[in-house]
Amino acid sequence: MKKIAIVGGGIVGLATAYKVQMLLPTSKVTLFEKEDSVGQHQSGRNSGVLHCGLYYEPGSLKSKLAVSGIRQMTEFCIDNQIPHDICGKIVVASNSREELFLDNLALRGTKNGLKGLKYLTNQEMKSREPFVFAKKALLVPEEGIVDYKAVMQKLSNKIEENNGEIILSNKIEKAVNLNNSVVLYGNNKEWEFDLVFNCAGLHSDRNYQKFTGNKRPLRIVPFRGEYLMLKEEARKLVNHLVYPVPDPEYPFLGVHFTRLINGEREVGPNAVFAFKREGYKINDFSLNDTVDALTYRGFLNFISKNLNFSLNELKSSIFISSFLDKAKKLIPEIDSSMFVKGTSGVRAQAMDVTGKLLMDFNVLRDGNQIHILNAPSPGATASLAIADYILNEYL
Repeated sequence: MKKIAIVGGGIVGLATAYKVQMLLPTSKVTLFEKEDSVGQHQSGRNSGVLHCGLYYEPGSLKSKLAVSGIRQMTEFCIDNQIPHDICGKIVVASNSREELFLDNLALRGTKNGLKGLKYLTNQEMKSREPFVFAKKALLVPEEGIVDYKAVMQKLSNKIEENNGEIILSNKIEKAVNLNNSVVLYGNNKEWEFDLVFNCAGLHSDRNYQKFTGNKRPLRIVPFRGEYLMLKEEARKLVNHLVYPVPDPEYPFLGVHFTRLINGEREVGPNAVFAFKREGYKINDFSLNDTVDALTYRGFLNFISKNLNFSLNELKSSIFISSFLDKAKKLIPEIDSSMFVKGTSGVRAQAMDVTGKLLMDFNVLRDGNQIHILNAPSPGATASLAIADYILNEYL
């Protein structure tokens, strides 16, 4: 019987554990999570959108897994009666420059295998989102919304039902490779496994270095995304999902409007450097995390190349008027009286030493260790497909 460990209880770690059990039903799977419940960081703090592969470079791993991922995730939700809604979204161009970007997005989506993409007429637009201003709007009917916390709870239940073990409040500090196994150390205990998966998200690069003794091939730099919520009386301004055309230079999708699965309406996020990898408030600070980022040549290169972008995002974090200006681009009628403070999340943004933002999924194997170093958006949507890919390629 193979003994397999998963380090990290976010949605990718849970999906990997679940898929290992399906592939190797006689194996013993143990998942370690440093918090007292699963999914407390990126996986439990996103806006619950099901992404279907519109944005991603055709042929990239991300584009392939996004398309298969949303179909798997939707099927999982149907089979397990998890709240979700394939409501579709619109991507809005506000000027002529953005129209060109939107046309490129539509072409990408078509190449990636998306179905039903169409430009909306003025009448169709008015019927779907009457308060949204658009010079041109692309409907993406396959996208939707879901309760990812319910998905993670169901995955946890299935793992335990299949004789798996989830060990909470246990941070794995070290790994040692033996001839044909790996010994993990944490909470003054040790465990020996045939195979170990590192699915630590915001800490994936550090775990790689700690577990293998090798230099990190990339660096995780944390970016905090902050949201506002529409008051109940203002929810009528948004029916489904409304996104701006993103700047192709950056992986951030810009301030957008999201209908959550509970009926609330969320607006955001911005993207500001976080002084702590799990820093959800503006005053959260970790000396270790800050020094780790600010002494990394890649991050300094990114700031020097993208100073205006960085300052603009910081401005929208400090001044609500700047944040609202971005939202008004989509819905001109909104004002600050319609909002209350919302949630925030931290994105694990991988960078290389040149300052390039790494967009695609990244998986490395080192002996009996498999490291998921980068699984950014649509990591949650594609989690089941990511797990399939990892097992097919590396097991």
